[in-house]
Amino acid sequence: MKAITVVPGDPGQVRVGEVPDPAEDEGALLVEGRLLGICGTDVDIVQQGYGSLPPGRDRLVVGHESLGVVVDAPVAGGFAVGDLVAGIVRRPDPVPCEPCSHGEWDFCRNGRYTERGIKERDGYGSQYWRIEPDYAIRLDPGVGDHGVLLEPTSVLAKAWEQTDRIFARASWRPRTALVTGAGPIGLLAALLGVQRGLDVHVLDINDKGPKSQLVGDLGATFHTGDVKDTGISPDVVIECTGHGPLVFELVDIVTPNSVICLTGMSAGSSPVPLGTDELNEKMVLDNTVMFGTVNAARRHYEQAATALSSADGGWLDGLITRRVPMDEYPDALHKTEDDIKVVVDLRG
Repeated sequence: MKAITVVPGDPGQVRVGEVPDPAEDEGALLVEGRLLGICGTDVDIVQQGYGSLPPGRDRLVVGHESLGVVVDAPVAGGFAVGDLVAGIVRRPDPVPCEPCSHGEWDFCRNGRYTERGIKERDGYGSQYWRIEPDYAIRLDPGVGDHGVLLEPTSVLAKAWEQTDRIFARASWRPRTALVTGAGPIGLLAALLGVQRGLDVHVLDINDKGPKSQLVGDLGATFHTGDVKDTGISPDVVIECTGHGPLVFELVDIVTPNSVICLTGMSAGSSPVPLGTDELNEKMVLDNTVMFGTVNAARRHYEQAATALSSADGGWLDGLITRRVPMDEYPDALHKTEDDIKVVVDLRG
C-alpha cells in the first residue's frame, strides 16, 4: 500500500511510496483511508523536527487527522464493515499515570504517552490503517467527508468543556465570546460557541480569503486589527493564535469573572514589556481565569462528532478549501492565503 512517510526535521525526506500493509497487532479494525487533514503540527514535524520516530524505525507514517471506512472488523468489536470512522490520536502511557489509567490521556502526567502520526507511533497517512476499537470513533454517515474535521473539533470540544466547568463556579453564565484567530481551530471554536447560543466575535490579523464570510455565515461577527479596537468586552475568550503579546492584552478587555482558554502555540519569540504586578492585580480583583489546554479524551471526540452532525454541511464544506492527492502532500504543507483546511485524498 502507499503511505506518506517523513523524517522529522528533514523536509527533503517527505516521501509517498509503498510500505508494508498494517500488521494485525496494530488493531482489530482494518480501515481504508479516505481523507487526511493537514495542520500546523504536521508542518512542525516535517520542518522543525517536532515529534519522534517509532522505536527502531527511521521513518514515520505521518498524519493524525483521519477519516476512513471499516473494511474488516471482529464480530464482537462493536463495528461493522462500511462504518465511517476516525481515529483517536493519543494513547496512554504504559505505566500508567493516574489520569491515563482513567482514560484521561490528554492529562498525562509523565509524558510517556504516544500519539499516532506524531510521537513514537505511525499515523493515518496511508491507504489502509489498523486501529483498536477502543480508539476508533464511529461517525454519522451523513457527516461524510466532514468527518476529517473530527480531531481538530475534539480539541475545541475539550476547550469548551473545560471552560464550561470553570464557569460553573458561579451562578452567572457567559453571553459574549471572543475567538482570536480565524484558522481552522478558530473557526471551529466559533462554531461550538454559536452552538452554545453565545454572541460570538472572531478576530484575525486580516480578512484575506474566505474566513470573514465563514464567520458571517455562522451568524458571528468578524473583526480585524488590534484586540482593543473591537469595542467588545467578552466574558470568555478562546485564544487560537499562540501570539504571546495578544494573550496578555486579553486580560485588559475581558469582563469580571471571565475565562480565557489558550489553545494556540507559536514557534516565534515576541518579547513585550509587561507590568506583572498590574496584571496580577487585575486577574485577582476580577476573578479572571486563564488556562491552557491540549489534546482530547474519547468523550471530547464524541462531543465533536455530535457538533459536526449538528452543523450546517454547506458551512463545513467551506472549511475544506483544498483537496490534494497523496503524491502532492509535500506541496500541501504550504498553505495559500485562500486556504483554511487542506486535506489529502488517500483513495486512488
